[in-house]
Amino acid sequence: MNRTVIKTIALGAFALGAWQARAQDAKTPYPSMAPLDQYLIADRNAEIALARTAAPPSISRDAKVMVLGSHGYETAVEGKNGFVCMVERAWMNPFDSPEFWNPKNRSPICLNPPAARTVLPITLMRTKLVLAGKSKEEVKESVKAAIEKKELPALEAGAMSYMMSKDAYLTDKGGHNMAHLMFYTPLGTVWGANLVDSSNNVSEPFPGSPLLLAPSYKGNPEPIDMFLMGTGVWSDGTPAPM
Repeated sequence: MNRTVIKTIALGAFALGAWQARAQDAKTPYPSMAPLDQYLIADRNAEIALARTAAPPSISRDAKVMVLGSHGYETAVEGKNGFVCMVERAWMNPFDSPEFWNPKNRSPICLNPPAARTVLPITLMRTKLVLAGKSKEEVKESVKAAIEKKELPALEAGAMSYMMSKDAYLTDKGGHNMAHLMFYTPLGTVWGANLVDSSNNVSEPFPGSPLLLAPSYKGNPEPIDMFLMGTGVWSDGTPAPM
């Protein structure tokens, strides 16, 4: 085989490899964690204010507020009503979500007292592991082990949260945001909800139902179902698209 043929084959292989890499990047735009500073909000007061937009002021103004630091979430404001407001990042998506490492994600959420006691620990654990440099697979296995060893609290009845911020960036798909409430139930709860997959596509086994079953948790590995219901208004009372 002469040098010209060998060079042609080598160039073809290189081009094929480059095409495959581009195709993979297009399919998985966030294949790994971005630099930490892309997830942090430099202005602490801005993060506090954004966290409070998750719920109406009647709830958020007396809530505890947590902000993301370099090693995990830290208490920035002590609360009075048992609610906890914070800005979640994309690693609270399902582990198979293509946006799990999306650094643009900013998800203000206010958890009610039962959720603060039993759902928030999941967020804190995932975040601590991510910021310690663990891979997606390592985070998942660590959470699974903690559940099996009962190191994470069992879900408490009545756990729910508010995600009504008009300033959220939840996904790269479509309008980026939706004002909604979230209800946490034991795995396998049947509420007549339509389904959302990890790419934010909705299927409707129950046409007309206002409820959505989110892809988060669902036993993978957390034994929780999370239902979403649109509110039609943002936390400031202005109309929100449904």
